[in-house]
Amino acid sequence: MNFPLKILSSKQIRQADFYTIKNEPIKSIDLMERAALKCFEWIQSKYDLSYTFYIFCGSGNNGGDGLALARMLNLSKYKVYCYQIKLGKNFSNDFLENKKRLETEVNSISQIEQFPIIKNKSEGIIIDSILGSGLNRNISGLLKEIICKINQIEVEVVSIDIPSGLFSEDNSLNKIEGIIKAKYTLCFNSPKLSFVLPENYQFVGEFHVLDIGLDRDFICSLNSKYYYLTKDFFSNRLKFRKKFDHKGSFGNLLIVSGSKGMMGSTVLTSRAALSSGVGKLSILSPKCGEHILQTSVIEGILEQNNGENYLTDRYNLNYDWLVIGPGIGTNSETKRFLISLLKKVKNPIVLDADAINIISKENKLLSFIPENSILTPHPKEFERLVGKWKSDINKLSLLKNFSKKHKLICILKGANTSICFPNGNIYFNSTGNPGMASAGSGDVLTGIIGSLLAQGYSPEVSSKLGVYVHGLAGDYAKEKFGEISMTSSNIQEFISLAFKKISI
Repeated sequence: MNFPLKILSSKQIRQADFYTIKNEPIKSIDLMERAALKCFEWIQSKYDLSYTFYIFCGSGNNGGDGLALARMLNLSKYKVYCYQIKLGKNFSNDFLENKKRLETEVNSISQIEQFPIIKNKSEGIIIDSILGSGLNRNISGLLKEIICKINQIEVEVVSIDIPSGLFSEDNSLNKIEGIIKAKYTLCFNSPKLSFVLPENYQFVGEFHVLDIGLDRDFICSLNSKYYYLTKDFFSNRLKFRKKFDHKGSFGNLLIVSGSKGMMGSTVLTSRAALSSGVGKLSILSPKCGEHILQTSVIEGILEQNNGENYLTDRYNLNYDWLVIGPGIGTNSETKRFLISLLKKVKNPIVLDADAINIISKENKLLSFIPENSILTPHPKEFERLVGKWKSDINKLSLLKNFSKKHKLICILKGANTSICFPNGNIYFNSTGNPGMASAGSGDVLTGIIGSLLAQGYSPEVSSKLGVYVHGLAGDYAKEKFGEISMTSSNIQEFISLAFKKISI
């Protein structure tokens, strides 16, 4: 698969289901069986026979998934209790067929008093297959009571396809008390947009994408502005070195960084760039950083700036590829230096940290930045650029508008880092972990992206690959050090392993 997972709307998901059923061809009940089998395989790999499963089903196809899963768990000797929630008089045909196939009792819940007593909290698992991805209104009545009850029980909840009560896209008007809080969500073919937004983590938990074989050509034909990056997307995009290549073949990057007390940012950015394969690295920093850099980044070449404790004067060098921002500060002399640099550079550059903070105080500077340059703000820095947002969906709208208006690539850092391009497309990252929420982590990302840009990768690929590698290196660091103790230097140490993993 050489394309990222396309994040589809609930309508597009139904279209993909219908197209697959018609053109594979496959019966809808058999596609449901395929989906249930994928869920069963995931559950079987995680939970042994000591666990008891309490499966709550709605009356539609999501409920049918739950009934099919109940049958598979029963046949494998798991202890299973199945409950059908009375939502109305209509049932999907595939729900009814799977109810026949189950051949064991399905308990009906028509009032909250019939909710089962779940005693063994340490070995009980709730399966939520009540509502699917087509929901478009707030939950109320009996169903809301049941969801509240499930959320109060101290057991792990696994949601099938989507946590019941959650909307697939925009939840800004949804009432959170009517949404299942899952520990795991097993979704089909690609995540829903709501899964990658921070405000919904409390409901989605850790999501896993299961491939149920929906027609890929049809999915490729569907329009979407949202994508999810996985390893497969990068498998044929790495540049491999030829025998007679030399350091000049892999670019010369200038890192403009540092001020008194902030030289660590420069060290982290520089080491990350070197670990990411740049052929030659130059560093422009104040004089106060010379000794630090000569001893800690021995492969780097230092350029001279007259500033003692921060960057001063005008930018007068000639580099095709450069990074600016980490640790430079925001004083007036550094601001003048940044303006002179922006007026001189022609190729896309990478701007991070204080470079963004300076620009956010004087938005007219955005017009000086070359098109397709890459900005890497964290949420607070992005807020300084565009203002506050009311919800995560509103934040995505601001992100799109910013990138389109200024013709820039904006990487909004955080869990599922979002990368927005001037055409309005947004790519969400699949790698990374909370241990990366540490000072200096962003400097490492900046170094990786700058290095890729200097090596001849396009700004688009540099952004996607840089973010993915950064997160993957963080995941390897977590394996060795754990989330609490890992540092940004640990992330840099595993960049080489991340590139090696992608190249396999």
